Amino acid sequence: MRLPAFRDTLEAMNRPLRAAVVGLGSMGANHARVLSELPGVELVAVADSDPERVARATANRAFPGFTDTSTLLAEARPDMVSVVVPTGLHEAVAVQAITAGANVLVEKPIAADLAAASRIAAAAESCGKVLMVGHIERFNSAVRELKARLDAGQGGRVLQIRARRVGPFPHRIRDVGVIHDLAPHDIDIMRFLLGDEVERVYAEAQSHIATGNEDLFAGMLHFRSGVLGLLDINWLTPTKERTLTVLCEKGMFVADYAIQSLAFYENYAAAAKEGAIASVTEGPMTRYPVNYREPLRVELEAFRDAIQQGLPAPVGARDGIAALAVAEALVQSARLAAPVAAGEGVVPG
Repeated sequence: MRLPAFRDTLEAMNRPLRAAVVGLGSMGANHARVLSELPGVELVAVADSDPERVARATANRAFPGFTDTSTLLAEARPDMVSVVVPTGLHEAVAVQAITAGANVLVEKPIAADLAAASRIAAAAESCGKVLMVGHIERFNSAVRELKARLDAGQGGRVLQIRARRVGPFPHRIRDVGVIHDLAPHDIDIMRFLLGDEVERVYAEAQSHIATGNEDLFAGMLHFRSGVLGLLDINWLTPTKERTLTVLCEKGMFVADYAIQSLAFYENYAAAAKEGAIASVTEGPMTRYPVNYREPLRVELEAFRDAIQQGLPAPVGARDGIAALAVAEALVQSARLAAPVAAGEGVVPG
């Protein structure tokens, strides 16, 4: 009597995971592309409210497309769903997919506000499903190399982290400002590299393009350990730049997210005396070899592996909520022109 059940379980373990994508903008189309090529995964359906996007995504493909999420979930019955809709729709689509039995990767920010984020997390906890947040820079090869070197103590004590994420205005973004759209990337990376939480923030923001949201801001994060995080982020720069600088006692790391490069500029006089920096002088620069890989592919591989192996998501609800909490504090600080404590949302478990 138990053999058929065992066989069913074995078949379920060996068959490809059935994947779906909801939201077919530029990022959603990339999710569909990668999932259609990923070993151990079968892309079985896509959905978008725009029929033209659905038609483009399914042209000459074997899987169907839908214009609503409920029909996709009922007919395709996916094991994993990428939620790549506008931020304001994250909660509705993610909870719908989770309650239908799917594991979910929701793009960052996890939700439009902390209350919605906590409800998504609660749904995943209640249903026993993997909930992963799409903080894609965690899967950038340069960031992973940097994390390994910092953890090994190569640079000594970290003093400051500075992120510059600038470029032209993306006309697809209308529902949130640049803080919610871009800052969570670097907030999450700073938390990841330091293994620390933000205590308070200060921000100045401006709006120059008529969207009703900020499109330029400068922010400061004060971590519990005393490390300072600096954010220079806008949608007003005609050239795209994605860089991260980590200043340490023994030198400075410079990472470029876009080309996945990492260099270390040594402080040649970094000998410390009683825990203080004795001096700072310019030393040699070393560029480290980094194995380039598409971060989205690495991210989706990690999502697949977490589902197949019964592991926690490598970037879970707590990470998404922590980054969102800091982003919301930055928005409030800019509005008040004053420092703001960075509270965290409540996550089940």
